[in-house]
Amino acid sequence: MKIHAILWLLISITFGCKPKADTKTVLPEAKDSIVLSHAETKNTGNNQQPYFQATGTEPFWSLGIYSNLVVFQTPTDTLKTPHAEPILAMDANVKRYNINTEALHIKIQIVQKECTNQMSGKVSPYEVVLQIKQTFNKDFETLKGCGAYVTDYRLHDIWVLETLKGKKVTKDDFSQEFPTIEINSSKNTVMGFAGCNQINGKLFFEKGLLRFKNIVTTEKMCEPSNKEPEFLKALQSSVGYTVENNRLTLYNPTETLIVFRKTD
Repeated sequence: MKIHAILWLLISITFGCKPKADTKTVLPEAKDSIVLSHAETKNTGNNQQPYFQATGTEPFWSLGIYSNLVVFQTPTDTLKTPHAEPILAMDANVKRYNINTEALHIKIQIVQKECTNQMSGKVSPYEVVLQIKQTFNKDFETLKGCGAYVTDYRLHDIWVLETLKGKKVTKDDFSQEFPTIEINSSKNTVMGFAGCNQINGKLFFEKGLLRFKNIVTTEKMCEPSNKEPEFLKALQSSVGYTVENNRLTLYNPTETLIVFRKTD
């Protein structure tokens, strides 16, 4: 009887000490992003920035317009569509995008009008109206928010004048120093030296458009041969630009006005 009791005790210990199963914490999976059309193969990595961004509240949403992609995001979903060229209004700075895929219809209207975020109070230069619906739905959902163009980061540098209206500048044109400008793309400001006087001003930037506005200068007397007036006129007449081979080229619809060289 004693032996049976000992055996029963050993069996109880053996089965009662079974190792406890692992209790790993399993987090719920995030809701899958919705990627539409062939845009799912595209990448909006660090080497590409949107040229326009907008946000809205109630509900929270954000919009990024890239050169080849439009990305709409909410806290739970991401919608991507191919880029479409905007339709321009004739009498105001208004752009309309109409994007249609097999699964989605998006209408975007961007108006140059001061816009205030109702929660943060941040003021943006553009008002945005977004209409979106899936193909099988009858009605569009309308969202409103504020946005701004993202100034080309490549402009953010110090540039020295190299050519003015097709001619390479010389000491005969600017006896002191050649004009130099410093562009701050995050603040959309410009400052520098115009060949005789110091200058300060603002940038107006949209995709493919660059203007120098509100230029103010000091009032130092300049030599009659100094070409500062021609330089300032050309600078303020430019509407487009290119950045290539360490050169910033400014032009208007009819001619190249200025070529700057990036300083070391």
